[in-house]
Amino acid sequence: MDVIDQIKQTASIVDVASQYTTLRRRGAKHVGLCPFHSEKTPSFTVDEDKQLFHCFGCGIGGDLFTLIMEKENLSFLEALRFLADKYNIKLPEKRQFSPQMAKLEEKLTKISEDSLAFFRKNLFNTKEGEKALEYLRKRGIAEETIQKLKIGYALNSWNALLNFFQRKNIPPNLLEKAGLVLPRTKKEGYYDRFRGRIIFPIFTPTGKVVAFGGRTIIDQDPKYLNSPDTPIYTKGKLLYGWNLTKDAIREQREIILVEGYTDFLTLIQAGIQNAAASLGTSLTSEQVMQASRFESRLIVSYDGDEAGIKAALRAISLCFEQGVEIKVATVPKGLDPDSYIRKYGPEKYMNAIKESKPGLKFLIDSYVQGKRLDRPEQKNKIARSIVNEIVKVPDPVIQSEYLKTMCEELDIDEGLIRSLIRTKTKEAEVEKKISFLNAEKRLLQILFDDSRIGPELFKRIITEDFSGLRSAAIFQVFSDFFNNGKEPNFQHIKEKIDKDLLSALSQILQEKEQTPSLEEALECVRALRQYALENKYLGLKREITKFEKAGENKKVFSAIKELQDVKMQLSRLGNQEL
Repeated sequence: MDVIDQIKQTASIVDVASQYTTLRRRGAKHVGLCPFHSEKTPSFTVDEDKQLFHCFGCGIGGDLFTLIMEKENLSFLEALRFLADKYNIKLPEKRQFSPQMAKLEEKLTKISEDSLAFFRKNLFNTKEGEKALEYLRKRGIAEETIQKLKIGYALNSWNALLNFFQRKNIPPNLLEKAGLVLPRTKKEGYYDRFRGRIIFPIFTPTGKVVAFGGRTIIDQDPKYLNSPDTPIYTKGKLLYGWNLTKDAIREQREIILVEGYTDFLTLIQAGIQNAAASLGTSLTSEQVMQASRFESRLIVSYDGDEAGIKAALRAISLCFEQGVEIKVATVPKGLDPDSYIRKYGPEKYMNAIKESKPGLKFLIDSYVQGKRLDRPEQKNKIARSIVNEIVKVPDPVIQSEYLKTMCEELDIDEGLIRSLIRTKTKEAEVEKKISFLNAEKRLLQILFDDSRIGPELFKRIITEDFSGLRSAAIFQVFSDFFNNGKEPNFQHIKEKIDKDLLSALSQILQEKEQTPSLEEALECVRALRQYALENKYLGLKREITKFEKAGENKKVFSAIKELQDVKMQLSRLGNQEL
């Protein structure tokens, strides 16, 4: 029995659905108000025998995993883990490939939970904590908000947290892996990373604490300090606060994205619940991907300074790439959402949100600002910059409408711009046609430069190392000859490849390079193997997304296993002999 069937047999869809709505038995089924939309008459039906649910009002339906994915805004893998944790079912795919890593993640998660309890105790039960509470109150942050977001405080001590864990017999090297302590440079030992800082815990969408952000109250640099990447936390993958706001985001189909912790706190306290923060860094493609699961519009609300505008432009570019609708709400220069709300109130801020500019309009206005459109050179530069962003949009209809809008705004001939795009596309195709990876190019040069290297090298090369490369046909000829005890020459290669590839090969073989060696050739193979594995990894992630959307959960689970295998191969590659 695989883990999917095991979860389905162990979990009751009625119990799980009852966490989100009150169900009453009606014949062989259970009914209640739909947890996915507002209604007065129950239309949400759960069939316990078939382990299925359906709402006759909004039309949503599916199995246990669909329920969790939709309600908690999780991928299939995340929903699988969520239910496995809830019902104490072991997930084989992680333990099969890396039992040590799975055990380490469990330890680090427990350390993060204990650290949060320690920080919260410091805030409410120490003299230093009283000063931190006073600082928060002066910033207008109510105790209800502090409790809701589980804010804490790190004592201004070099070893307070370290000593806390020593009493629990937790070794410092584990605390270092959790990102909580740092090794001393001039002598042995460790010291606390967070000192004299208000602590903002960072949670996964399912509510697990995995990292921390700290705001100094003793004027030390930097003002904000965040956890580093750890085995349980990767910067740029999570949005701060959406473990609390995902239901409101789903309901309103709109995410207000702010930059920092205090911006988010102020919005929540003002009753604006459909918000999240990008953790003080520029928005990442992974964060946009997570936001896109809501099928919601993204409204960026960053600071009103130059840095905030640059961050908004980056967000537009990322949203264009992933087909996510984006708008930008601006606040006056010198203000951020936090200070704007405290100065003008939440009502005026929400007016700014309602008046936010579509991403394309903001992009055009930003490029045009301070420029003279009556000068052809400047207009040409602006138009090309905007076109470079528009062509990232995957939907051809939306892309076409964006181009039309841009041409109207800049008073440029639309046909001319479309002709420019077609020319650029053809140029890109030609460039792509003849380009080699650095390792690919150097390996070809080595093989043609020193015929003694090939026979030994191809004992260690596998077909997957060069499959998918532009030069795959060349490597295949080498492989066929060497494996049959023969040595190919340029004429043999020429007969087997097309003229574009032959032209590109001829060009790189004329370049003067250093004396080749087997060691250098093996390093090239290692780089190509890594490239192949990384491509396979990305391809599997795309497959998982496709299978999730199609509800093909068995295929998802199979692809996840393969993904973990590829991940393990990548981790071992650096220490393996070829």
